[in-house]
Parts: sequence; structure tokens; C-alpha cells
Amino acid sequence: MTITAEAVKQLRERTGAGMMECKKALVESGGNLDAAADLMRRQGLAKADKKAARVAAEGLIVVARSSDGLTAAIVEVNCETDFVAREHDFRSFAALVGALALKNRARDVAQLLGQKSDSGETLEEHRRALVAKIGENINVRRVATMTAQTVLGSYVHGTRIGVLVALKGGNEELAKDLAMHIAAANPQYIQPSDVPADIVDRERGILRDQAAGEGKGKTPEILEKMVEGRLRKYLNEIALTGQPFVKDQDVSVEKLLKQGNASVTEMVRFEVGLGLEKKQADFAAEVMATVHGKH
Repeated sequence: MTITAEAVKQLRERTGAGMMECKKALVESGGNLDAAADLMRRQGLAKADKKAARVAAEGLIVVARSSDGLTAAIVEVNCETDFVAREHDFRSFAALVGALALKNRARDVAQLLGQKSDSGETLEEHRRALVAKIGENINVRRVATMTAQTVLGSYVHGTRIGVLVALKGGNEELAKDLAMHIAAANPQYIQPSDVPADIVDRERGILRDQAAGEGKGKTPEILEKMVEGRLRKYLNEIALTGQPFVKDQDVSVEKLLKQGNASVTEMVRFEVGLGLEKKQADFAAEVMATVHGKH
């Protein structure tokens, strides 16, 4: 029978076991997730089962760069508490994750966890050993690798927000400034035209409903101009090139790029625990304060 990658992923997240162990258990259990988990518990392979069910929303962002500076990897490695996030063994593991991600140009967590360190152990084996030693759930949540045509900028705010941005044209100073901007302003897309059509259509529908409620005495043509104006404003707010540059609010990022004869080809921003169940701190505001020299 065919065992899907999603089923393996779900069982791995539930048990904390390795990918091959999970796939084997699913095959033996006819693809039944609950039966596979029970089988692994009976075989002693799911000793991290309870820990794997606990939310790991603390941790570190690690960036590793190649010697020529044109390629970099960024990873998010999670644990349960801020105390463990500061602990030496956890930080060493996170550094190993970053190094192996860069070495293997990793873009997929499952593939990354199967890579071997110099000791001959896979990253997944290192992870499970650390779970057993520390007693907390530990996950490699996200990974991205990026190569720039001209210059690559990176920025890590403390250990909790990390950014990579690849430029065509420009210079290292511009790339670093843009990385700091992305950390602070959190754009979702590079330019407004990159925003998917379904998101644009949904926002336009919302704005039309709002305008209809404000539209007494206004012609349909005026209402439509109101909608399109507000839509442009929204798209500029969520796209990098439409945002005001954090170091100079009178200059847009688009204008900054033109001045530097540069364009952004790729960007990625990781924030520890973003989207997970936890008490969120406003780290983007912290970055903004750093940009303006308040820390």
C-alpha cells in the first residue's frame, strides 16, 4: 500500500520517532495512524510521544552563510521554554542544524533531518538524544536556503527573528538595511503584483462592502475609485517595495532599490513560534526600536 508523506509527518510529530520508523509502523498498521502510534509505543519507539504532543514555541533562529557570502541557510529550532533556549546543548544543536542546512542546501525539514553530521549520526538521531537528555520537546520547524546573484543580506534580531534577502545589483550595505527592514516591517510579498489573485479579490470584496456602507450620495464610479485606492494602499502595506523604508519614512523601499540600482529576487523571514499557541511578544516592535537606535 502507499503511505503518504503527510501520514509519515503526522506520525512523526505525534511520536517524535524517525521517518523510517514511522513509515514502517504505518505499513504494518495498514496506514492507520492510531494503530501505528500504539504499535510504536509497544515497540518502545515512541518514548518521546508525550513530549512530542507538547507545544514547543520557544527556541532560536540560526543563520549560516557560505564562505563567499552568496549562499545562506536559515532555520527555526524550537523547544518548550526560554530557559532551554538559552542552554548550551540546545544552542549547539541549533548551530549544527544551521550548518547541515547550509551544507546540504536544505529546503525541506524531513530531508534535513536525514542528513548525517561528522559523528555519523543523523540530525534526527541528534534531536531525539537531546529530547531524552533535556526532557523537553525539541523540533526543527522550518528551513530555507537562498543564493543571491549579486549580494545576500542577513539579519538576526537577538535570536528570535531572522531574515535572508537576495539582491540583483546593489551592495552589502543596502542588503543589510533591507534585511533589517524586513525584520521590522514583516512584508508578506516582494511587490504588490506578487499578491495572489484570491487574496486581492477577497480584500476588494471587503472594501466594496465597506464603501457601500459609506456610499450615500456617491456614484458607483466614485465608490469604485474609493475601493481601488484603498486596495492599492493595502497591497503596498503588505508588499516590501510599497512600504516606507524603516530608516527614512519619506522614502519607499521601491525608491531605495532604484537608487541602489537593485532588485530583490528572494526573501524569507522567520520568527520564533510565530503561528504557534503561545503568548506573543511584539518582537517586530523591538526590531523597529533597534533600527532607530533606541536599544
